[in-house]
Amino acid sequence: MMYSYITPRKKSAFTQEIQLLLSFFTITLLMLFFTYTFLLYKNHVFIQEKNTKVVERVDLEKSLVKMKAQITYIETQELLSEKIYTKNTVLKDSIANLFDLIPTRITLSQAKLLKNGLILYGLTPNKDIYNFMLQAPLRSIFHRTYSSFYPAEDGWLYFVSTNYIDDMEDNNAK
Repeated sequence: MMYSYITPRKKSAFTQEIQLLLSFFTITLLMLFFTYTFLLYKNHVFIQEKNTKVVERVDLEKSLVKMKAQITYIETQELLSEKIYTKNTVLKDSIANLFDLIPTRITLSQAKLLKNGLILYGLTPNKDIYNFMLQAPLRSIFHRTYSSFYPAEDGWLYFVSTNYIDDMEDNNAK
């Protein structure tokens, strides 16, 4: 006996709805797996970048310390050069003033600059011209002045004038 007018179909547990549902679940799981894999990869890349940045930071800190040391060295060299330049300027001005101090009738043959003094060698017509025109200004500049004279062939006199400035420590101790 037949109750149906159509021929029965084979029935399966995987209907179209279940197949559709399983395909959506599979796609969702694959998407989650790929997202997880992508995040693991990005995390690994970020850790590597962090390590390289830490190494770069350490290198930059080392170079910064070196630069600070170089800056300190350059600043000390600059101060030293300014000090030397100032001393040279003072010395140049002192020498110019010394030559301005020498009268036209007295001829210098040699001048030696010492740390605290000056030695002059020269030729003068007589002792009076030397005493009034050169020794008086030298006595106003230097603390101790000594002169010695030697006769020249033409009647003039060779002189050696040694002049010293006492140190400030020596003056304070006395």
